[in-house]
Amino acid sequence: MTRHNTLYDSVVKRSCISLLFLLLLLSTNIYAQTSTISGIVTDRSGDPIPGVTILLKNSLVGTTSDFDGHYKIEINNSSDILVFSYVGMVTEEVTVGARSTIDISLAEDMIKLEELVVIGYGSQDKKDVTGSVSVVGSEDLESRPNTQVGSLIQGKVAGVQVQASSGKPSQGISMRIRGTNSINAGSEPLYVVDGVPTADTRSLSPSDIESISVLKDASAAAIYGAQGANGVVLITTKKGTSTKPTVSLDIYGGINEVWRTQEVLNGEQYRDLMTEMGYNTDWENYQNNTDWQNEVFQTGYTQNYQLAISGKSDKTNYYISGGFTGTQGAVRSSEMNRANFKVNIDQEVNDWLKLGTRLSYVDYNDVDVKDNQAVNQGGVLLGALTTPAVIGIYNDDGTFTSNPFQDWENPIASTDGSQRGFNNKRFLGNLYAEITFLRDFKFKTNIGIDNNTDKYDYFLDPYRTSYGRALNGQSIVSQNNNSYYIFDNTLSYDKTLGKHKIQGLVGAVVQKYHWQSSTIERRNFASDAISTPNGGSEIAAATATEAEKANSSFIGRVNYAFNNKYLLTANIRMDGSSAFGPQNRWGIFPSFSAGWRISEEAFLESVEIISDLKFRAGYGIVGNDNIGTYAYMGKVGSGANYPIGGATQPGSYPASIENQKLKWEESEQTNIGLDVGLVQDRIELTVDAYIKRTSDLLLNAPLPRSTGYDNAIQNIGALENKGIEFNLNTVNVDKEVRWSTNFNISFNRNEVTNLVGQEIYTGSIAGRGEAIQIKEGQSLGVIYGYEFLGVDPQTGNAYYMGSNGESRFSPSPDDRTIIGNANPDFIYGFTNTLSWKGITLNIFFQGSQGNEMLNATRIDTEGMTDAKSQTTAVLRRWKRPGDVTDIPKSSQGNTDNSRISTRFVEDASYLRLKALTIGYDLPSNLLEKIRVGSFRVYATGENLWTLTNYSGYDPEVNQGGNSNTVLGIDYGTYPQTRSIIFGANISF
Repeated sequence: MTRHNTLYDSVVKRSCISLLFLLLLLSTNIYAQTSTISGIVTDRSGDPIPGVTILLKNSLVGTTSDFDGHYKIEINNSSDILVFSYVGMVTEEVTVGARSTIDISLAEDMIKLEELVVIGYGSQDKKDVTGSVSVVGSEDLESRPNTQVGSLIQGKVAGVQVQASSGKPSQGISMRIRGTNSINAGSEPLYVVDGVPTADTRSLSPSDIESISVLKDASAAAIYGAQGANGVVLITTKKGTSTKPTVSLDIYGGINEVWRTQEVLNGEQYRDLMTEMGYNTDWENYQNNTDWQNEVFQTGYTQNYQLAISGKSDKTNYYISGGFTGTQGAVRSSEMNRANFKVNIDQEVNDWLKLGTRLSYVDYNDVDVKDNQAVNQGGVLLGALTTPAVIGIYNDDGTFTSNPFQDWENPIASTDGSQRGFNNKRFLGNLYAEITFLRDFKFKTNIGIDNNTDKYDYFLDPYRTSYGRALNGQSIVSQNNNSYYIFDNTLSYDKTLGKHKIQGLVGAVVQKYHWQSSTIERRNFASDAISTPNGGSEIAAATATEAEKANSSFIGRVNYAFNNKYLLTANIRMDGSSAFGPQNRWGIFPSFSAGWRISEEAFLESVEIISDLKFRAGYGIVGNDNIGTYAYMGKVGSGANYPIGGATQPGSYPASIENQKLKWEESEQTNIGLDVGLVQDRIELTVDAYIKRTSDLLLNAPLPRSTGYDNAIQNIGALENKGIEFNLNTVNVDKEVRWSTNFNISFNRNEVTNLVGQEIYTGSIAGRGEAIQIKEGQSLGVIYGYEFLGVDPQTGNAYYMGSNGESRFSPSPDDRTIIGNANPDFIYGFTNTLSWKGITLNIFFQGSQGNEMLNATRIDTEGMTDAKSQTTAVLRRWKRPGDVTDIPKSSQGNTDNSRISTRFVEDASYLRLKALTIGYDLPSNLLEKIRVGSFRVYATGENLWTLTNYSGYDPEVNQGGNSNTVLGIDYGTYPQTRSIIFGANISF
């Protein structure tokens, strides 16, 4: 099932072969002068390797290493050559010479180790895979430190777009596999951790992960049926690899900071602008010159400690770890802390029964900061840009200062003026039993759980902020208790008959979700001594909800290979979901794929340069049921209170219309791929072309007024994604200096192919309307607004293109058009790894090309409509007739000059040095002296350099987070940060 099982099986087989060699030696009379050679065999980490085969070259004389890696062998003369071989390791040949002791360290053979690929409910030889599957191995995961799993995938897998839509320590990762597949339903992939599906990867420690498999097309993901429409990410955690208990310690720490700031008006420039706009005050009271960006931004830090012990014996394999990660963000008050504990155990009870468990517990805490909001709504980033420099942080009484002309408090009130704490306690794990019978059959039963409880505590004291004074204090406590379990039983068959290789799988899966949430808000606090809700005398809100969802599934798969050349795979899954109506509760999701290993054909045997050549083709249907609970039901709403007898009585009302026919979204996918290996796989190229058509979208669409409802979830509309992906791995130099390269590039085109004639507008920008249009024939993420033509030199007003082709100072909504597209033309990643005598250098570039961004931050900082401070761009504003400029005049209370338009749409393409790591492994002779198995020190820089034309804080952000539709908007969004990290990996 994993490479470790393969290693174990090989140990047993090779031990038997070696025993046979020894028996032959004992039964043969050889009269020669002999001597004994002894030593120890280890891996590059210094761990002993049991079961290594040691042979005298060109003879039957041999032995194997014991469980501590020791061996002894008799030789005839000093010219004899010893051959050390072990599955997964590079075979070594050593001439004996005059030595009596030969210690050797074997290197991993990465080609062999990657032959097994984890797929849904099992594993498969890489050469037999017919679907589109990409693997991120331990070498990639360990190449740089990171606190989130998704960040380690970014730029490593073709066809996968990974974005942290902001740089907040608490921000999760948004991942899109081959584009966005829905409008209202979820588009995040299914994450499966050791067989247990989950939605949140923030609680996973990257140090515990062995490998990640990304199932990209339907032929690979169809085994997950209704949950596989957005792709599947299979995460496998670590196991023991050595018979000697190994203790490993991973430590790193570093700093992070914002890599770019904006030039804003100083005190004098702000006074001039306000005077021009008609604002008057006694400026003698406002003589500060505060740098608000300097106050909000800080040098943050990251620290990580991970301790693990692992090992294996004949029957037991174990991995136990515990760790702590702490991050203070580059924006004041933002932070994240995570403590994690993990236990992985596999136990062979006897030759037919195997038991195992994967358990993890995480205690996660963070403090969020509000971004994507204007300063008067608590937005910290826009507050840092638009708060006047002429005021200080605090008034004389300790309260926070505010804008001289409006009650807009400074951004420190948003970071320091309230207590905000989020805590999540999560238990994730599974327990399995595997029974082997009739030699070729295995039955596996598995039960997994994901239980988590999160709590949000908020307290705004009644004194320091104007909002707190208005409410006399505010306390909010929200709590969610979520539980999930999965129970699956599978029967697998694996048989090789001559040239025929057959693998089969059938099974049943049951899943159940349960959610509970409650919130209470109280106000009117007498003091700040008690911050919990009981300190407030007025209940402002109190709610409690509960919901359930269940899925039941039947799965089947057949893999067939003939003569190692012709490959077939068929999957089917039948899913039932309580989220849909009784008339369409069950869905059937099949897939088929085939492969032809052309390199195994006779006509290519003489072509030595080609080591592998495989053509793949697949087709399948997968589903999406990610729309929440009870979507098909006619729901009842509360809060429709009625006056009866002069008293208000609680009442309810019909909140939604029933739709018994509601069913799955379906994605029909076709994939064609080519795998090429050249020069003994020193050059590996994978090319995939695909088309995905998603139909029966779960869309919240309008209804005729005659129904009594405005809208309802319906199965209408369709999307299409099509694209091509390239992934190239090369070993450029493989001598004393080793240099390897990975390059991947992906092209995807998204189109709304059916929306039953309607148009949807979303992505609201304060005071300017919506910035995103969804319409048939267009991509999701199209930016919608006016075409800015310039500034009239006589009046200083902006003018725009009208729908009739004429310029207009006051365009109508009908004059709006497509002004940008947030979707990139292509995304790419480029990694180079060089190593020489223990020194390793890893250079990773990642980029996006052709995507555009609505820099809505500039609407606030160049609009000049109110008393907010502005950027220095407004210094070139129009002031008098005859001025020729691209910045209109100030216009107090009027947004005509700062409409959503091409003026604020920018090219957000970027090329970023995402990570640069230099590491050094201490030499083995030094390790022996200090009695350490391995010792690696390294330094990593992240986001060290960015090439972009984008003028905002960062081109890699999005106001809409992981939204399907609100793409490419920057409205005071927390930027990605630059980090410098130092660390060490030590094993004993």
